[in-house]
Amino acid sequence: MARIAVGGMQHETNTFAPTKADYQAFVQGGGWPSIQQGEPMFEAVAGTNIPVQGAIVALRAAGHRPVPLTWAAASPSAHVTREAFETIADDMIARLKAAGRVDGVYLDLHGAMVTEHHDDGEGELLRRVRETVGPDVPVVASLDLHANVTREMVRHADALSIYRTYPHVDMAETGARAAGLLMRLISSGRRFEKAFQTFDFLTGIPSQSTFIEPCKGLYELLGRIEERTGVALSFAPGFPMADFDECGMSVMGYSHDARATRAAVAELAEAVAASEKDFALELLDPDEAVRRAAARGEPGAPVILADTQDNPGAGGNGDTVGLLEALLRQRAPDAVLGLLIDGESVRRAHDAGQGATLEFHLGAVSGVPGHQPLAGRFTVERLGDGNFQCTGPMYSGFRMALGPMALLRSEQAPGVRVALATRKCQAADQEMFRHLGVEPARQRIVALKSSVHFRADFQPISREVLVVRSPGPALADPVDFPWQKLRSGIRLRPLGPVFKGA
Repeated sequence: MARIAVGGMQHETNTFAPTKADYQAFVQGGGWPSIQQGEPMFEAVAGTNIPVQGAIVALRAAGHRPVPLTWAAASPSAHVTREAFETIADDMIARLKAAGRVDGVYLDLHGAMVTEHHDDGEGELLRRVRETVGPDVPVVASLDLHANVTREMVRHADALSIYRTYPHVDMAETGARAAGLLMRLISSGRRFEKAFQTFDFLTGIPSQSTFIEPCKGLYELLGRIEERTGVALSFAPGFPMADFDECGMSVMGYSHDARATRAAVAELAEAVAASEKDFALELLDPDEAVRRAAARGEPGAPVILADTQDNPGAGGNGDTVGLLEALLRQRAPDAVLGLLIDGESVRRAHDAGQGATLEFHLGAVSGVPGHQPLAGRFTVERLGDGNFQCTGPMYSGFRMALGPMALLRSEQAPGVRVALATRKCQAADQEMFRHLGVEPARQRIVALKSSVHFRADFQPISREVLVVRSPGPALADPVDFPWQKLRSGIRLRPLGPVFKGA
């Protein structure tokens, strides 16, 4: 029986977003379990679709003993504060030292964390872990599909394993796969040969969905190459909202055969490079998207509008109202938008009570430049406490605690409703609406503050999905960001302009 240290820190950093992640953000979790230290981690993540849970189950099934360290996650935002990173990292390393001899280390990381003092948060955390356990103890990490994998991450980890689905329905599966690589390293007593390749273009996250091409075909190819060669492969399309020099896409592989590893990575990388033009994606302005949705949506087959640029899963605060304004302007029928994160409006709705009609100034809480609250009269149709369990593939088993919630109906356009929450979380599970009495499948239009994760639970009930370019800090086209630290020579979109430096 091996003793395996288990811990992690998950944060996806949009360096252009308005709000940083302090320690309290990890305490709240933002839809994830709260920060966990030691034994309580096991109960907190039990039954959830989270990488660390998949790893724990796999290790125990093989007869090994997981030794809990620290695990923490926060909703995507701007930089992780120095205090938050150092507090969590120090606790993790202290627990690792206190654990004594371990046979391996598994870490549940994201791969796109930027802190106030480290552009490569995961590379720094892996460096500290490696320094603690020494060169001979295998260290393996699972990463999010949106990881910006760096040379330091590859250097300090013996293997990295990355999600293969977006929406991320395989998070626990990836944790188990990473644990499998760790167990192979322990049983063989041999290091893997590594290969790593990056690319010279960025692509917006809406086009990275594995429900559509080219990622659908690329991940199918990855599986075929793995089966044929025995090389453990990963492909990260990257998170194109982190302003540092190593932001971007990558492919990596691991096996005990150096030549096979290099060849497998080269084959997959060639396919990714050849698919560059296919990463382009149509983006609609809000009014055009609402017009199309009103014409095509019907109860039983709604049109889904992805309010991608205000996605809390990519650093937005879920509080812009550009798409809501378009729904109201066009008096959209049977439409619901959510989740709009506006704690003060929720408080006023709860104070007024169900059935009350009053003037609201909705959204625009976080100060997105040029964006103002939406003023109008709304009826408080339903109230909720924000505590419920998700049922969709992405958030399966997650116990949400979004604070007080409210459903408002517009007096100006009675066909339009908006679901409000107090704590931010992207709208990727139908239970977020059912908690307020809304059955998404019965609407004609469902507008979601999400980029892709919603597809796992909402696309099966939809007639069509439209991606909307509405106000928010999670820009769908990387060209639009004011880059400063990105490396020169990289194309800012598929076949797009080349970044020549700030």
